[in-house]
Amino acid sequence: MKRIALSFVLLVALVTVACEKIDDLLTFYIDEDETFTIDSSFPIGRLVPITPFTVPTNSEETFKNNQTRAELVKDVSLNKLTLVITDPQQQNFDFLDEIELYISSENQPEVKIAFLEEVPMGATQLELKSTNAKLDEYIKGESYTIRTKAALRKPVSQDITIKADMRFKVTADPL
Repeated sequence: MKRIALSFVLLVALVTVACEKIDDLLTFYIDEDETFTIDSSFPIGRLVPITPFTVPTNSEETFKNNQTRAELVKDVSLNKLTLVITDPQQQNFDFLDEIELYISSENQPEVKIAFLEEVPMGATQLELKSTNAKLDEYIKGESYTIRTKAALRKPVSQDITIKADMRFKVTADPL
C-alpha cells in the first residue's frame, strides 16, 4: 500500500514538473517602452489623467517570431512596469505622490494594469505594482492605449518626461 501511495505521489510530482516545463517553453515576453510628460501646469493633490498614448502591437509578427498564433495565446499579463525620468535627467520622483496606469483598446474596456499608491522620496526609478489583469485581447489587437493618472505632492517648475518600460508575459497553448 505504501508503494502505491509513494508511486502516486511521484507520478503527480512528475506530471506537475512536466507541465511547468511545457508552460516555460510556451512562455515569452513582449517589451514595450513609451514616454509621457507631466506638464509644469499639472494640478497638485488629486489623481488627474495625463494625455494617453497609443501603442501599435505588431502582435501577428511577435507571435510568429515566438512560434505561435494569436488564437493560441491563452494568457497575457503585465509582468513588470518601470518608470524612469528622462528629462530633466537630475530629477527624482519627489514631486509624485501616487500613479496609476490603465490600458484600453477599440473593442475592450479600460482596465487598470499598474499602480503605486505611495511614491518613496528620493526615488529615481519606480517599479509599479501590477494588477495582474488579463490582457490577452489588448495585446492580440492592432494597438492599445495607455492612460496614466497621477497625483502630485508638490508643483513642478518644468515639464518632466518619463519613460515607461513595460514587459508583458505571454503564454500560448502548444497547438
